[in-house]
Amino acid sequence: MAENWINETLYPDWGQRFLVTRELARVKSAFQDIVIAETSSHGRVMFLDGVTQITERDEFVYQEMLTHVPLLAHGDARRVLIIGAGDGGVLRRVLQHRGVEQAVMVEIDGEVIRLCQEHMPMIAGDAWTNPRGQVIVGDGIDYVRRAPDGSFDVIIVDSTDPIGVGEVLFTDEFYENAARILGPAGIIVNQCGVPFMQADELRDTSARRAKFFAEVSAYVAAVPTYVGGFMTLGWSAKAAGLRDVPVATIRERAEAAGILGQTRYWSPEMHASCFNLPPYIAENLRPA
Repeated sequence: MAENWINETLYPDWGQRFLVTRELARVKSAFQDIVIAETSSHGRVMFLDGVTQITERDEFVYQEMLTHVPLLAHGDARRVLIIGAGDGGVLRRVLQHRGVEQAVMVEIDGEVIRLCQEHMPMIAGDAWTNPRGQVIVGDGIDYVRRAPDGSFDVIIVDSTDPIGVGEVLFTDEFYENAARILGPAGIIVNQCGVPFMQADELRDTSARRAKFFAEVSAYVAAVPTYVGGFMTLGWSAKAAGLRDVPVATIRERAEAAGILGQTRYWSPEMHASCFNLPPYIAENLRPA
């Protein structure tokens, strides 16, 4: 019997492949091609338009860092907006924070939610039925455009790269409205790609965010299946200094939130160190 491999198609001249033991779903939605497969090395894996989005084996790295860093840096996040993240992993981690009163998740592709609920339920756990969570199948750009001023404390953007359906989440209009709907100490984080291979993504989005936020930076996480080294997560805050919270304070906040000892990658020490960027990454934050 011939082996069945899925080759990632993110880059034309470099990539990775997964040995598939069983294909679970292959759907063409109104927005993208979705494949979920069981693999021999990473458990269940979701691909969107041929690009690896999430694996059961290492999803905790990306999800924990995308969520816990901004919420604990803020210190009093009660209302959180999630754009994208249709697998439910970010929603699950946001709702782990005791102080969060409401988490609104807006995902444009309902098929991603449906397929992940069916084939990757461990990613979200019981987040889909948590009364503090509100899941909206709709356009995140339009939601942000219409949301009232100062209505959220933290915005988390878990999108594809700035091509296709994810492109509009990297525009001046989006960041301007994001700044408007955040409170005075508001923070927005978004994935900015792997700068060893996608330096333009971090450089361009940093320049755009700097037009609307007092503090613009990035932090890193080592996600094995995002090939090319460190993954960068864009950081934008309406007030300066929010990323420089002492380790002891982060530890106290994590204990109060109920997540201390519940993570596999994030820790107070990782939180403090993740903003220390290698020079080849940091150079992409400087004005051209």
